[in-house]
Amino acid sequence: MAKEQANKKSGFKEYFKGVKVEMKKVVWPTKKEMVSYTAVVIATCAVFALGFWLIDTGVLAALKSVLNITLN
Repeated sequence: MAKEQANKKSGFKEYFKGVKVEMKKVVWPTKKEMVSYTAVVIATCAVFALGFWLIDTGVLAALKSVLNITLN
């Protein structure tokens, strides 16, 4: 039982050592790149939101005309 706990502690330590080593390999984006990436994400979200809104409005209009209903 004590050996299992020692292996778990050792495994835990090794895991975080590995994480530390891998984090040193990460190439972080510059501030300019981050602003650019953020703008792309916001623009993409806006385009998709507009697209979903248009599709939703079209489907609702089609249902209203086909079923002759009004929504208040």
